[in-house]
Amino acid sequence: MQKRAQDIIDEFIKIGRLGWEQGLFSAHGGNMSVRIGDKIVITRRGSMLGSLTEEDIVETSLKENDTFVTVASTEIIVHRAIYNNTSALAIFHSHPPVTVAKSLISEEIVLEDSEGSYILKKVPVVSAGLTVGAKEVAEILPEYLKNFKIVVLKGHGTFATGMLLEEALSYTSTLEHSMKIAMYKNLLSNSSCKENLW
Repeated sequence: MQKRAQDIIDEFIKIGRLGWEQGLFSAHGGNMSVRIGDKIVITRRGSMLGSLTEEDIVETSLKENDTFVTVASTEIIVHRAIYNNTSALAIFHSHPPVTVAKSLISEEIVLEDSEGSYILKKVPVVSAGLTVGAKEVAEILPEYLKNFKIVVLKGHGTFATGMLLEEALSYTSTLEHSMKIAMYKNLLSNSSCKENLW
């Protein structure tokens, strides 16, 4: 990796741990990357984001396949498409459970709580025939991410972008937190549950 390589590794390890602690993905779920010039630094295929090591972070080309692409995340095609078609410098992809559940019943997520509505307002839910590392996803997502900070791939997970990994994580965390608030609101609104909960 280029200069400041240790800073990049440390950032990946920190953001992966924070995402795991917030329950944004399963043991081997999710991936993340940053763009540095004509290179992508991305998590290794099958790595555990919650306990990354230096060996779990690989550098590969933004434009074409090279030796390291075989060990890069299976979502490399999607990351490349986003970088090549948006101004993003960082991508955080995860599988936040409440958000994914909501995506199965909604075509768009409108945030109602104060923080969520201020930061995200609304989040599109995008459908695709194949959802993991698929060409279709790589073609669809960049168009949405030109106008939105985060997009939900129906039944699969979120892709958030930013100038830094921390920013992309923040959008993901905000969305999942808002979805939990909405879930609790719906639960508390159910008259049969009110007396037992309070």
